[in-house]
Amino acid sequence: MAQNKKKILNLFYVFLSTHIVLWTVVPTLVNQNLPLDYIEALAWGSNLDWGFNKHPPGSAFFPEVFFMVFGPQDWAFYLLSQIFVAISFYTVFKLSYEFLNNLKLSIISVLLLESIFFYNFTSPEFNVNVSQLPFWALTVYFTWKVLKKNEPNVLDLVLIGIFAAVGFYCKYLFLYLLITIDLLLIYFIFVIKERKFHFTYLISFEVFLLLMIPHLVWLTNNDYVTITYGLARTGIEDSEIINHIKNPFIFILKQIGILIPFFALSALLIKKFRIKINLKDKKLVFLIFINIVPIVLVLLTLLITGSKFRTMWMTPFYLFIGLLIVYHFKNYINYKKINNFIIAFIFLFLFSPFVYAYVSISNDNKRTDYPGKEIASKVQIEWDQNFDQPIEFVIGDEWKAGNLSYHLKSRPKWEGFLENNKLDAAKEYICIDDICVGTYK
Repeated sequence: MAQNKKKILNLFYVFLSTHIVLWTVVPTLVNQNLPLDYIEALAWGSNLDWGFNKHPPGSAFFPEVFFMVFGPQDWAFYLLSQIFVAISFYTVFKLSYEFLNNLKLSIISVLLLESIFFYNFTSPEFNVNVSQLPFWALTVYFTWKVLKKNEPNVLDLVLIGIFAAVGFYCKYLFLYLLITIDLLLIYFIFVIKERKFHFTYLISFEVFLLLMIPHLVWLTNNDYVTITYGLARTGIEDSEIINHIKNPFIFILKQIGILIPFFALSALLIKKFRIKINLKDKKLVFLIFINIVPIVLVLLTLLITGSKFRTMWMTPFYLFIGLLIVYHFKNYINYKKINNFIIAFIFLFLFSPFVYAYVSISNDNKRTDYPGKEIASKVQIEWDQNFDQPIEFVIGDEWKAGNLSYHLKSRPKWEGFLENNKLDAAKEYICIDDICVGTYK
């Protein structure tokens, strides 16, 4: 029995390893340049602060760490994305095993996620959405560890506060998960009275708030620019009455479209989709909250504000949907059709990188075709012909200037957009079009 479990676990590790290798190698081979969000993150990371004009600093911090280790190697940054995905998958697997006590079903809970394009096709572009993934998963995992015990463990609460803070540093939409966890606690403590209230529960909030102080100070000193940017992206300022109906409707249609492959793959295993919700089943209630409530909260936001919600923003929301489906329908799993499921899974697993490669190769007008290295080389040659000092800063938009910051050998700091008096602090500089590089006085 133990040997059989070891074989099953080894298969899971093979899956994780293959996913990492596949989604690191394919974009490395077919892309000539890193994607936009990666270049933006690396531009911010070259001059790290507690926030930036578009986002909090989390998504810039991790690429910058990898740059310090590997330098301007594209494959390293694709690897970073897949490490984040793999950590999320492993955390989902760990929670699944606690819920199901069955290795095969636990692995299926993870394999089902490969049918959702957030976790494969779009994952090579490390952005604020991908950067949330492991922290979303770990926050959920340790929340369960706290709820399943009569007496909350202080270390678990501290870890929830840490992971929640890092997730929030990656993207403010992490707030939807945090509100869900608060509602879950209220439900467990005050509605079904499965837990007694302990003031130790507040440790998570205290840790979270303590870690957020530097960013809150930065926000105050920078006119809350990231919040303003985020609201502008939703179109809330131009919202019309019809948008309160149209945008939620579009949102629902998009979610259905995203999940069609997921439900098709699930249907190969489940004999009957008989929905029977037992509110006394604490595990099921937990999974319903974690999976459904954040989406409902988003929908309510759209109904109330009439704002838009971009599809990619939903990236972390579906991490535990495989576990919800498998747990709820575990008595209807048709093990005789497991081979059909595996065949369909392998097809999706291989088809997605094939499509990614085809799109990248066949379309030569994408951001990932930008000749960043060549342009940086020309700028470097022109600089060396005029100056002896290494380039220390670059000014311009995140894309063009960010590419120079990434590719130039001195790794100059990105100092923002080209504005009046921005070059007053420069000792030497040259400008090409709307991009300037130079040294400090």
